[in-house]
Amino acid sequence: MSRTITRVSATMAVMALAGMAAGAAPQSQPEAITPLTPSPAPDNTARYEGTNLWFVELMSPPAVKGTSMARLNSEKRAFRQAAAGADVSFKERFAFSRLWNGLSIQVDPAGLSTISRLPGVKAVYPVGVIPVPEVTGVSPDLETALAMTGADIAQSELGFDGTGIKVAVMDTGLDYDHADLGGDGVQRTNSNVFPTSRVIAGFDLVGDSYNASSSSPDFQPVPQPDPFPDDCNGHGTHVSGIVGADGDFAAGGARGVAPGVTFGAYRVFGCGGSTTDDVMIAAMERVLADDMDVLNMSIGDAFNNWPGTPTAVASDNLVDAGVVVVASIGNSGANGVWSAGAPGVGGKVTGVASFDNSHVQLPFFTVNDQNIGYVPMTFAGPTPTSGTEEIVNVGRACTATQGDTLLADPTDKVALAARGDCSFNEKATAAINAGAIAVVISNNAPGVFNGTLGTPIDNVTPVVGISLADGDFIRAQSAPVSMTWTDQTESFPSPTGGLISSFSSYGLAAELEVKPDIGAPGGLIRSTVPLEAGAYATISGTSMASPHVAGGVALLLESKGWASPTPAQAAAVRGLLQNNAEPAPWQGNPGLGFLDQVHRQGAGMLRIDGAIEAPVSIAPGKLAQGEAGADLTHTLTLTNHTGSDITYDLSHQAALGTFGSTFAPSATAAGAANGGPITFSAASVLVPAGGTATVDVTIPRPDFGAGNKVVYGGYIVFAPQDDGQLLRVPYAGFGGDYQGFPILTGGVTTPPSPPFPKLATWTGFVSPDDFTPTFTFPASPVTYTMEKTMEFGRLFADIPVLAVHLDHQARFVRVTVLDSAGNPVVSDSPSQTLDPVATDIDFFPRNSTAGGFFAFFWDGRLVSTLPNGKMISKNMPNGDYQLRIEVLKPLGTEPADVETFTSPTFTIARPE
Repeated sequence: MSRTITRVSATMAVMALAGMAAGAAPQSQPEAITPLTPSPAPDNTARYEGTNLWFVELMSPPAVKGTSMARLNSEKRAFRQAAAGADVSFKERFAFSRLWNGLSIQVDPAGLSTISRLPGVKAVYPVGVIPVPEVTGVSPDLETALAMTGADIAQSELGFDGTGIKVAVMDTGLDYDHADLGGDGVQRTNSNVFPTSRVIAGFDLVGDSYNASSSSPDFQPVPQPDPFPDDCNGHGTHVSGIVGADGDFAAGGARGVAPGVTFGAYRVFGCGGSTTDDVMIAAMERVLADDMDVLNMSIGDAFNNWPGTPTAVASDNLVDAGVVVVASIGNSGANGVWSAGAPGVGGKVTGVASFDNSHVQLPFFTVNDQNIGYVPMTFAGPTPTSGTEEIVNVGRACTATQGDTLLADPTDKVALAARGDCSFNEKATAAINAGAIAVVISNNAPGVFNGTLGTPIDNVTPVVGISLADGDFIRAQSAPVSMTWTDQTESFPSPTGGLISSFSSYGLAAELEVKPDIGAPGGLIRSTVPLEAGAYATISGTSMASPHVAGGVALLLESKGWASPTPAQAAAVRGLLQNNAEPAPWQGNPGLGFLDQVHRQGAGMLRIDGAIEAPVSIAPGKLAQGEAGADLTHTLTLTNHTGSDITYDLSHQAALGTFGSTFAPSATAAGAANGGPITFSAASVLVPAGGTATVDVTIPRPDFGAGNKVVYGGYIVFAPQDDGQLLRVPYAGFGGDYQGFPILTGGVTTPPSPPFPKLATWTGFVSPDDFTPTFTFPASPVTYTMEKTMEFGRLFADIPVLAVHLDHQARFVRVTVLDSAGNPVVSDSPSQTLDPVATDIDFFPRNSTAGGFFAFFWDGRLVSTLPNGKMISKNMPNGDYQLRIEVLKPLGTEPADVETFTSPTFTIARPE
């Protein structure tokens, strides 16, 4: 099965593809391809995942689309008046007008029903809470990452450094005292030496103490803005360094992708914890006002992957205003497909996946003059920096559960154990209990690994992880084998270098758009951090991949002469990057020769040098196949930017797909090939000098059945006949009836609980700010008093709740109140019109885990319209009711595309 690109005719390409699919008929059952390292078991814990923060969208388009500020302000005043008239209270957080028209509010979820039904309200959406990424403990060089994207070539050979381009960084702030970011190198806390020569704009929207995570002991959800976007966390300074640090590698500094850029710093995190979607939109509106050219957002609301969600729409509007928007796609790869988040899924946003760095800087010990790089495990004791000890092979070391016997006595020696079959903690405990003074665990797959003991064992004994190859080397030495600890580090080739990072999120977007768009190095990147934190450190994440692309965009804009890009130029950038990216082998087992999923890596690894030098561009830059059906024909337009004719031969590269569980998908080679060959309108295409040419590509859309949840993809390849630069266009689709994909599933919980959906009782929360509600799940019909009481500072509310697990994103979620006969309730007054809908929410995310659930509350009130048009919120009389929940499936248009659940009958019995 060839996966190398060759210049072949269209007929030959078809034959090669048909050969790939030999023996696989359309609608055949997908077959799984096993990775070298099994995926982690899915999290089945029953966990509430709701919020009391909501976006309220109003009717008119925002100011960037031409609506006057007077009209936008009038709509907000009308909304506030309508809410007051309907007797519903809320706390207003932000009001938006430039990029998105509406407000963000905090409201008791039981009161959300009234808000969503008020006149002038176009839609209601949840506000996501987004944690700041954590720092990891190993340290490679940013220098090696620059080489992976061609940024080093763009700087040293092509002569571009981003000069004249303004890059906004929305993050934890930026240490503008840092010398590599234009500061004077003097360490200051809460510096007010701002702006500077390089950090020319910015704002702190939240303050040091802000933390939107209600589960944190430092929970403080009230923004306290100030004019100085200094960084007390480190993440934003690290991201900014990747974009444009101008230090010297040889002197121990950091040099970013575009060291000539100037910055805008927009702080949306406190010193720790989380931020929220609405703070992000407020920051975007400042980016627009400050006339930035590029915005980097190393932030994403995982699982909310609707392009229509507010942060994604605001981002798209920012692109339409001439700002190139780049955003990380998320770090939720372990949580399955459709885990990519907004704003990275925006229709005009460049959503970025993470690849592992080619090298990793590790401490090492020596065995027979060979340096053995290692990673200390979390919860282990401190690692020595000197001393020589004997190391012995103890085997698997799973004594507690597997009945193993250690292969050697590790008393007063270092124990070498093999990874697999039991936990790191169990292996280390067995060796330590047998007298080991240190434990070394070798991998069972290529490369080193980050391991954790889960909990401390003795806080004294060091436990480290090494590669499979180094473990085999030690075992092959003649006994006795000595090892010597050192205080040194060295750059080691990473066996996962150039492959998608294990944490990088999967697409597609909810409406089957291709996401992510492109990838860049994000795993194990050393860059700048605040001076008080040591000036340099390492973080992994798509947070680190996104600024590689943002810096690359700055180089591209400079090379094109597109400083202050027009809207058309800002929109064109993503396609130029995608055309020249390089797809990578499957990270699960690269030796098999498969390309990784398009919905994991997008177009592939960024090659900014290729994007700058490419003689031809192709539009569109990606192709969405949608769901199963008739073969789909796409027209691609090639534009020649040179003075010479160029002819390209067309071919195709298949990529792996996924199928099965949303939360733990399996890889499969099933895909477009199973529906028949990919064909082209011509075997080759000549693109005239300074002109354009078109070619049609017809791709089958196979049907594996909705239940198999097959997502497939591949690449259309354009190979120039003069042996120049390859161009590619990725495509992806869903191999089944997308509306047959079940959403209201029962969930999988550990320990088992009655399946969702189900009626629940809301037993209260601490306060409106600290919204961490608790629930009970009665097994029989329930009577609710609808009373709210305060006990020991905790609010209790005896009201009905629908607890629902969503296995997939929902276009809307609607809760309707029914009478005991199952009919929507009607008004008890002929002069009033009663709305039986209790809740109506658009663009709802899926649950993050197989056991997660959302809760939809009803406080016993519905909105009624009086003869004069005034709307009021009124209590429904005591009696028997049911709640019906409806969810519309993505791309659904028919009544059959709505899934429905009706609760058991319950009784409202308010005390007299």
